[in-house]
Amino acid sequence: MAEKTIFQNLLPPTSVRSLVRSWLEEDTPSFDYGGAIVGNRSERAVLLCKSNGVLCGKPFVDAVFSELACQVQWHRHEGEELSAVCEVAEVTGPARCILLGERVALNCLARASGVATQARQFATLRQDAGWHGDVVGTRKTTPGFRLVEKYALLVGGMGTHRHDLSSMVMLKDNHIWSAGNIQHAVEQARSACGFAVKIEVECRSIADARLAAQSGADVIMLDNFAPAALGLAAKLLKEDFPHVLIEGSGGITLENVARYFSPHVDILSSSRPTQGYSTVDFSLKVRKAGQDPTNPTVTST
Repeated sequence: MAEKTIFQNLLPPTSVRSLVRSWLEEDTPSFDYGGAIVGNRSERAVLLCKSNGVLCGKPFVDAVFSELACQVQWHRHEGEELSAVCEVAEVTGPARCILLGERVALNCLARASGVATQARQFATLRQDAGWHGDVVGTRKTTPGFRLVEKYALLVGGMGTHRHDLSSMVMLKDNHIWSAGNIQHAVEQARSACGFAVKIEVECRSIADARLAAQSGADVIMLDNFAPAALGLAAKLLKEDFPHVLIEGSGGITLENVARYFSPHVDILSSSRPTQGYSTVDFSLKVRKAGQDPTNPTVTST
């Protein structure tokens, strides 16, 4: 897949810098003992991908090494599918600075690529089925890592649900129970957010969904509906409220998502890409004559 520059341009540079600085400070809160050993001599290190996956996280890796006065030359595009083992990039700079950024950059890259890889699998299932709707990742992200994971969803080919509590009003069961009823909750939400913010209501029955739509909800989430029940409920709601978006959510995985594809459902949301992903294996090795950077398994002593 071609590099999607537009997604990298979504990232506010100041937010990325602040994020990577916090990672670096967490990893080296005081003395850098290893850095004192290797010093500032110039080195080159090769970034290797050692398991199959979708490359994601280049802007964050660039920012990590930029903070440390190192340069990264990439050989692969963001969003490209990688087959192990391959060279992805080369990092140059002072030895101690390369090693200061090594683990921070690899941690980010492994996780971002893991999210993007699973997102690509969801996106491929949607594309192969010819389904018209969006499969999106939820707000169930790793604390402090949301910007990376939401970005990785986009690189992988999925959509994102709301980024945070300020992005959209979502009235879940706890909100409705505390507010008293659906109509009151929607009316109060509209008075607070005005016309510029969408309101979504989580519903567990067609009756609640109808009431939410009648009260002015923009999106109806049909929560924990079985695939057939979701399709039927969405059909009935669309007949009376064609302008309302219908979302299916709850227990949607790679194994069952295709069963939820319905002509009457607009959105399917899943937390699996940000809560149940496997990481992609990367390593960073200083180039040294006579040494294999792939670090092969030791088979004899």
